[in-house]
Amino acid sequence: MSKISRMRGLTVPAAAAALAVTALAGCGSSAEVEQGSLGQELKGATFTVGSKDFSESIVLGKITIALLRAHGATVNDKTNIKGSTNTRTALTSKNIDMYWEYTGTGWVTYLKHTEPIPDSGRQYEAVAREDLEKNGIVWTKPAPLNNTYAFAVQKDKAAALGVTKLSDLAALARSKPADATFCIESEFSTRDDGWPGMSKAYGLDVPKGGVKSVDTGVIYSETKKGKTCTFGEVFATDGRIASMGLTVLQDDKRFFPVYNAALTLRKETAAKYPQIQQYLDPVAAKLTDDVMRKLNAQVDAEGLEPEKAANDWLDEQGFLK
Repeated sequence: MSKISRMRGLTVPAAAAALAVTALAGCGSSAEVEQGSLGQELKGATFTVGSKDFSESIVLGKITIALLRAHGATVNDKTNIKGSTNTRTALTSKNIDMYWEYTGTGWVTYLKHTEPIPDSGRQYEAVAREDLEKNGIVWTKPAPLNNTYAFAVQKDKAAALGVTKLSDLAALARSKPADATFCIESEFSTRDDGWPGMSKAYGLDVPKGGVKSVDTGVIYSETKKGKTCTFGEVFATDGRIASMGLTVLQDDKRFFPVYNAALTLRKETAAKYPQIQQYLDPVAAKLTDDVMRKLNAQVDAEGLEPEKAANDWLDEQGFLK
């Protein structure tokens, strides 16, 4: 299950959600946490935990599964659902009970706002308030990690071209158009918080041939090679950025939304089982950018199973003792 691509907001038809969920097998391993190892507070409760289909989301799902099982719950593993829309629909249609979502995705994709709120605290509060009022979805306390969009380039190439921030790209596209080439995923090419909005915000005029649409995982390897494209659309907490020797350009106009991760669940589930937030909030507080990059690298670069990465980290932090 390593090498899983990152797709944060795919607009896959919602009708496929139930099929996507039921077709999934849980991604278990020998590292599974023993049920009730920390107590029986949730004995008799059964939860279905989902996630999207990329490593970070799956690791977060495995963390949740481990903690709920350790406190006595029976947990069905439905991690690795294809696309954001299917995962969200699985939650609202009660095919799953909870999964980790990102504040920027909630604001832009589900609540249909085109203008993000730059301040992470205010963005979380706005998403949590509106999603609860309109859709009955509770957002637990967010993690510090911010898995926002970014653009990366080879470190030596960045130095040679003299680029450190996104606002440098407009001048580069005019003076050296052959070097102003970009690899992006198809979803990013159409999102309000993606290429159309970014290129407008930064006055970036790139010929059509200078923008290549490729699979998410391929972006990293092609950016490292520097032949198909000089710059690649990446995600800020991806462990491959460091392992491949890439550097991230500063979003100096703060165009991209904040993407703090938080567990989301329906309000009736949150009300019936307040222990869920009690157990997950301290865990979320420890999930910084650096921690998530490390966990992602273990899965994507080192080949560790997401469940093993999640459980080892929980154990190291004392959450399974």
